[in-house]
Amino acid sequence: MNQYQLAVEEALKNYALLLQENETPVTEVTERAPQEDLPPQPLRSAMRYSLLLPGKRIRPVLLLAAYHLIRDDWQSVLPFACALEMIHTYSLVHDDLPAMDNDDLRRGKPTNHRVFGENMAILAGDGLLNMAYETMLNAPFTAEHPAQAVAAMREIAKRAGVTGMIAGQTLDVKLEGHEPCRESVRYIHLHKTADLLTAPVTAGLMLAGATDEQIAAGQAYGCGLGLSFQIQDDLLDLEGDVALLGKQTGMDAQRGKMTWPAVCGVEKAREDAAQAVQSAVNAMAVFGERADFLTTLARNTLARKM
Repeated sequence: MNQYQLAVEEALKNYALLLQENETPVTEVTERAPQEDLPPQPLRSAMRYSLLLPGKRIRPVLLLAAYHLIRDDWQSVLPFACALEMIHTYSLVHDDLPAMDNDDLRRGKPTNHRVFGENMAILAGDGLLNMAYETMLNAPFTAEHPAQAVAAMREIAKRAGVTGMIAGQTLDVKLEGHEPCRESVRYIHLHKTADLLTAPVTAGLMLAGATDEQIAAGQAYGCGLGLSFQIQDDLLDLEGDVALLGKQTGMDAQRGKMTWPAVCGVEKAREDAAQAVQSAVNAMAVFGERADFLTTLARNTLARKM
């Protein structure tokens, strides 16, 4: 576990609005009059449950590491990193719902709606998304560097929004069962996955006051990383180990999903993933040795098993 991941884990675990006495899920209303300054139960428990599921925290790690390319005080932007994990988690909670992918497992644990019910899972996702923006707006960094913070928040909102991640999710859902098409698959992968891996890199650089050239390099890195990451996800759904993945495999084929292997075949998909990683690595050349962590992270996507 790297220093960025450790810092994010600690910050999420101790996030004041979501603290509770123990980690046992609270699935019923337990207070007659909830505290005004806390989310009521079981909403608080449902949000905390999914936010703290075990994971690599890649998106918040990317933001911290990207900021660290320019500046050393990376702990100052932890609220933005945590906000990105909240946005990512909300998207997973909603993706797992019966109306979407109807999954029973997420990271080896029952999905949110299986524990708390569909209505609470919807509200937990809504809560996490809104809390993400509250977290960034309330960050001390925002008061100290408003222009940089607003630029970063605009970037995150756009890439998580209706021309970004949600746009990719729309085609992913509506094109199920259609004949695989390379252009559509690329669009889905670039937006459903790559946008929320690009946002932390570009936003982290914006927070650090990077130049336009450096931000463009970060965008190229995120695009390459995101494409490789999703192609590898497609391959793992075909060939992965359920125990390692923490979710069912073979679901893409069952649902008739648009995937890279369905369009190009398994071997070409592997080649394209490797090419996307190399593109990401090349983009980091402008940062020299300071980018070693990010180039290693990109290369490791090709070997991931979960």
